[in-house]
Amino acid sequence: MQLGLDFTLVEELVAGVDEVGRGPLCGPVVTAAVILDPARPILGLNDSKKLSEARRDKLFDEIREKALAWCIARAEVEEIDRLNILHATMLAMQRAVEGLSVTPRLALIDGNRCPKLAVPSAPVVKGDSQVPAIAAASILAKVSRDREMAELDVLYPGYGIAGHKGYPTAVHLEALRRLGATPIHRRSFGPVRQVLEGGE
Repeated sequence: MQLGLDFTLVEELVAGVDEVGRGPLCGPVVTAAVILDPARPILGLNDSKKLSEARRDKLFDEIREKALAWCIARAEVEEIDRLNILHATMLAMQRAVEGLSVTPRLALIDGNRCPKLAVPSAPVVKGDSQVPAIAAASILAKVSRDREMAELDVLYPGYGIAGHKGYPTAVHLEALRRLGATPIHRRSFGPVRQVLEGGE
């Protein structure tokens, strides 16, 4: 009986995939893929944006401990500028799925389009609030990127990166105009390009 149960779990290996960081003016776009273990449920999974930072941090550790497989991947600023943000996001999602230690039977992608994958995939609009595996992926991606942005804030002080995480807030735009663009700013994004062109 136990063998039969394990086999059905293998048959139902579904990876949830999500990204964070498409909108910011600086830093990488970070993605994650997660295959949850039905035998080790995780309570309280939800869209990472709807959870407190403390709750996300707790779930970040629990997901990595209990999931059958997980992978956090990224596309760098240079790739975003070269490919555009959509293609860079798809590339990062592809890397996350390919980095899983277990091959999923199906990948469910948050949003309305899928990257090119070697496994079957389907888009799920608002998937991070409907599919637990996508919610788990959104938490891994967000916590990972937020922590990286806090580190980048130390390297590039004055921009307030730890607070706005690179998004185009009034504080960030003002600092960008005053201090100029850093190596982690996305040169293909309008506000950054304007500062660079204005400074030439």
